[in-house]
Amino acid sequence: MDKQTLKNLNEQFDGLALSQSLTTLTSVFKNQRIVFSSSLGLEDQVITDAIFSHSLPITVFTLDTLRLFKETEALITETEARYQQTIERYTPNEKAVEEYIQTEGLNGFYESIDKRKKCCYIRKIEPLNRALKGAAVWITGIRQEQSKFRNNMQLFEYDSERNLIKFNPLLQWSTEELWDTIRTNNIPFNPLHLKGYPSIGCEPCTRAIKPGEDQRAGRWWWENQEQTKQECGLHTSQVTK
Repeated sequence: MDKQTLKNLNEQFDGLALSQSLTTLTSVFKNQRIVFSSSLGLEDQVITDAIFSHSLPITVFTLDTLRLFKETEALITETEARYQQTIERYTPNEKAVEEYIQTEGLNGFYESIDKRKKCCYIRKIEPLNRALKGAAVWITGIRQEQSKFRNNMQLFEYDSERNLIKFNPLLQWSTEELWDTIRTNNIPFNPLHLKGYPSIGCEPCTRAIKPGEDQRAGRWWWENQEQTKQECGLHTSQVTK
């Protein structure tokens, strides 16, 4: 993927409304596999609503790490019932989980960054790689406002490790825009968002944030944030902008 192609895509999609951008995407990449990874956050619910409401040929999937909040699990069921569509679930390899628990303990990720990253790889990254296999485009709910690390991302990027294009249609959206869309369209959302959880991952690795903190500060809060950028590895692979 050359930089000029990415530049052209970024220019073509700049300023498009969400539904229009997703519809255009399916036209540009017609007959190619397009997938959307949802963690059931506000961003993801807005994108899911646009995909399902317009019956777009985009596969929606989620990573069921087996350590999710009960509220997140309930939201998956509620969302599928609302749109009468299926959200594909990808779970971690059972043997890998068992081996991790045997060697590191159920919550060994609290002990070091390496142990946490190992857990994230087993429960999230390996299942993600399976979900992305054969995809030409990977849609995400990344927003620049979420953290300093994400502030320099582009609408379209090329993930060279996975050999696919990443599309971040909500990149420039504000939190206020998200909530306006959620309320206007009566989109189902996780009640934890009303309790100080702007970013929701696995239950043992997520806390409510404090005033003034980045929206992802509640993820892996016990670690040095400058070292880890509060990322699990899903969006830290080598990309071309």
